[in-house]
Amino acid sequence: MNKLPTKCPLCGGEVAVTRIYCRDCDTTIEGRFTGGPFSQLTPDQLEFVEVFIRCEGKISRMEDEIGLSYPTIRNRLHQVIRALGYEPGGAEGPAGLSLEERQRILEDLDKGLISAEEAMQLLQENGG
Repeated sequence: MNKLPTKCPLCGGEVAVTRIYCRDCDTTIEGRFTGGPFSQLTPDQLEFVEVFIRCEGKISRMEDEIGLSYPTIRNRLHQVIRALGYEPGGAEGPAGLSLEERQRILEDLDKGLISAEEAMQLLQENGG
């Protein structure tokens, strides 16, 4: 069975579910249905949410299960939160740093390009 697409494959617009069919009783229901808040998440984001729930929200367990670092997991969690239409608490970053600059620093840390001390210094220096 195919997953319900959330975007039109031709134009990228939002799709609307207009028909539901039950194979057991041969009933068809027509109308305009919403998929709920999680319907707008990508398959990767839904998989992340599933792992997050399975790990009871414990990022240390997620690190072991999916093999990603703490900053990467936090970044992905923030992406999911934003996709649901919310702003993560405290994710705005220090004054003077854009979210993109903050993410770049965390990604450099995750890749081993800078040390944790260097990352903290960059975040604090640019925070004013």
